[in-house]
Amino acid sequence: MSAQPSHPSDRRPGGRSGRSGTEPRTARTALRPRRALAAVFLPVFAVAAVLFAVWAAHRDAGARPDATVLTGLAVGCAVLALVTAVDLVVVVRRLRRGEDPRPRA
Repeated sequence: MSAQPSHPSDRRPGGRSGRSGTEPRTARTALRPRRALAAVFLPVFAVAAVLFAVWAAHRDAGARPDATVLTGLAVGCAVLALVTAVDLVVVVRRLRRGEDPRPRA
């Protein structure tokens, strides 16, 4: 058997394959569970970002945890909320186009 990739776009310069796994080339995730998870965690991350930001703004000097740590947590939660929002938009658009690989029975 040949170890050559089956599709030309899987090839890298020098003849090496760009893929290392055994997943199908057209693998897709289930969109409905992704939509549900994004819908649950978007408000969680957004509320956590606001709460950490407010907590950081009202800390006294020398108090633990430090305001820098709380600000970092607020920024991290805000970034996760943004990524979740973008994922939710993408999933909803794909569902509206009928791209769900597992339609409901």
